[in-house]
Amino acid sequence: MLNKKSILITGGTGSFGHKFVEMLLARYQPSRIVVFSRDELKQYEMAKKFSAPCMRYFLGDVRDLPRLRRAFEGIDVVVHAAALKQVPAAEYNPFEYIKTNVLGAQNVVEACLDSNVSRVVALSTDKAAAPINLYGATKLCSDKLFIAANNIRGDRDIRFSVVRYGNVMGSRGSVIPFFLENQKHGFFPITDPAMTRFNIAIEDGVEMALWSLENALGGEIMVPKIPSYRITDVASAIDATCEQRIVGIRPGEKIHEEMITESDSANTVDLGKYYAILPVTSAFSTQQYCSVMNAKPAKQGFAYNSGSNPDFLSVEQLRALIAKQII
Repeated sequence: MLNKKSILITGGTGSFGHKFVEMLLARYQPSRIVVFSRDELKQYEMAKKFSAPCMRYFLGDVRDLPRLRRAFEGIDVVVHAAALKQVPAAEYNPFEYIKTNVLGAQNVVEACLDSNVSRVVALSTDKAAAPINLYGATKLCSDKLFIAANNIRGDRDIRFSVVRYGNVMGSRGSVIPFFLENQKHGFFPITDPAMTRFNIAIEDGVEMALWSLENALGGEIMVPKIPSYRITDVASAIDATCEQRIVGIRPGEKIHEEMITESDSANTVDLGKYYAILPVTSAFSTQQYCSVMNAKPAKQGFAYNSGSNPDFLSVEQLRALIAKQII
């Protein structure tokens, strides 16, 4: 469905945007790919890497609704990746995160409804499930806005869905680059030795967004089945001889991250490669969705978090992944 389409990605100069554009150009023949972001230097650098005739670079901020409406003219597909993401910065600058992650999400929804956009996927985070920090709370609000947008689409041919996943291996601000930088100081700062996290490769995150664009009925939060890792195992995989120094958990941080809470189990279905949290809506029932999508309802009380996940990466597997994707 992406051939001969005009596709726009907000926050398109980030890690996801780079890989998304790369995979789009390799697999499809889009008529236009628009990278929408507010950083002219990153756009300039990205344009040197991706200079295909279909590429466009559009300066703008998701906080600016008129600019979004102009950017969305003639666009068929929108992927919303723009967000402020650092947990400590969110605690110190809450209004800025609300303006971008919540009000910006509302602006994207309104601009999509005002244009002829047909498919919308918004990127979420595991921190949006039962959030305990402001960043997670703003992303939960964003998720709710995109899901609820399906209720007001009227007779428009448009579907909104969300993809939610854990830490992207090697992304900016993530634990592995942080540990690699700290290695030269002779120790790894460990917040809590029991801490676990989900792990996903950037390619798999893009794959899920593409799958959702092709297959989502509208209103789902898609969640991938991915492995977890222990923070102490990441440190050992990078350098088993380096000291692991316990520094204490940071404000707004969880020991284990969640992607599906027990409260979501009644609306969760198993699609095989992914889970989907369905909206509470009269548009379709869980049984109808399972019939159409060949899915199975999750068991009552099902929950999906990085600590109880049966699939864990070993130190050896982590070491191989780090060598392949990071170093």
